[in-house]
Parts: sequence; structure tokens; C-alpha cells
Amino acid sequence: MPLEAPLSPVADRVQALNAQFSRHSAHDVLAHALADPQIGRTALVSSFGAESVVLLHMVSVIDRTTPVLFLDTEMLFPETLDYQRNLAERLDLNVQSIRPDREEVFLKDPNNRMYAHNPDACCALRKSAPLDAALEQFDAWVTGRKRFQGGQRADVALFETDDAARITINPLAHWTPDGFAEYMINNRLPRHPLVAKGYPSIGCAPCTTRVAKDEDPRAGRWRGQPKTECGIHLHARTKENVR
Repeated sequence: MPLEAPLSPVADRVQALNAQFSRHSAHDVLAHALADPQIGRTALVSSFGAESVVLLHMVSVIDRTTPVLFLDTEMLFPETLDYQRNLAERLDLNVQSIRPDREEVFLKDPNNRMYAHNPDACCALRKSAPLDAALEQFDAWVTGRKRFQGGQRADVALFETDDAARITINPLAHWTPDGFAEYMINNRLPRHPLVAKGYPSIGCAPCTTRVAKDEDPRAGRWRGQPKTECGIHLHARTKENVR
């Protein structure tokens, strides 16, 4: 049997993928990512948040055996946990729940109050560390980041390379809020129950508040603090942006 061609450097593959798929649909980007040996073993990382159902539905249509990594920080809203269970059953998803190390949490945050005085450390303990460990077995991961979310996401590319030399795939990078609403309606997908209660962006319960109609959708995340990201998307990256 012929030997497989060696993989080119991640940055080169990312550049080529962005050039190839700059005008393709999210479905095409995701379908290719899940099948391309040049990308490798791929998992979808999902918060089962306000807009997560779109990518989850796409995965269920393209390849429902795809690992779906659900990061349960053990500080989520009960509604999020119920939504996760219901969607996993409805879409027949291959969900793998990821949780923080119990011993580490006990030692560093025994009273579950770290979020109040050091939210960055709390996110590192409950999100970044367990996710980094879970991603070690994968060559790539899929996220739901969009440019319209602004801030550090305003120039997100379809394909990126993170500091672990792993490919990050953002199929919905160029989507708009109207696109999400239309997809959900057309496919009769249930929304997260907290969206109707004024939570357009949903994270851990202690660090998420309701958002007024005239506010940015992510204004309720870490309200009153300079923090805007939990940390799992803040790895150093080489970006090949696609406008």
C-alpha cells in the first residue's frame, strides 16, 4: 500500500483551507472539516448556549458520531443542563461531558466563590484546563464563534491555528443574527429557554445577567468587568482572515 503523504505545517494547511473555502457555506466548511484527513481527528466544542443548536444540528446531519465536547463547569444554569440533555437526545448526538478536576476545585475554590474575586482564574480552573486536557486527543476543534459578536471575535477566520498547533474551525464566522433565526425556524429547532427571558448570550450562572434590548448581546457576560472572554478562545493564533 502507498504511504500517506506527510502533513504540511498547520499554518500552511490553514492558509490553504481559508483560500479554498472563503465563499463556501457553513455546511460545506463543516462537512469538509469532519472528513478531511489533512485536518485530522475533529471534535465540536459546544456550550449548548443561545445559538449552539445550529452547529449541533449540522453535525447531526453530516456525521452524528462526531464527538461533541460539552464543558460542564458545574456552575451552569439548570436550564442549560436541561437543554443539553434534551438536544442530545433529540439530535442523537455523541456528547462527552467535560468537567473540572474535583480535587483542583476543592483546593483552589472550596467555597465556589472564585468567580467573584478572580474570574480569570475561575475560568482557567473550570473551563480552560479541562478543555485543554480533553482536546489533547484531537487534531482540530469546531467552535461557534461569529464576527458579529464583535470584540476579539470581529476578525475571526473560518480556519485558524492555535498555540497547540491544532486547527480551529469556525464555520459560522460570517453568519448574521438573521441567519441564525432563519436556520432555527426552517429546521424547527428549539431555542435555549433563557433567550426568551433576556439572555442572548449564556455562560455560567453567577457571571451572566439579563441584557436590555438596546445593549450588546454579550453585555451580560461578566457585567461591570473588563473581562469579555472566558479564556478558551484566547490562545495565541496565526490568523488567515477571510472577509
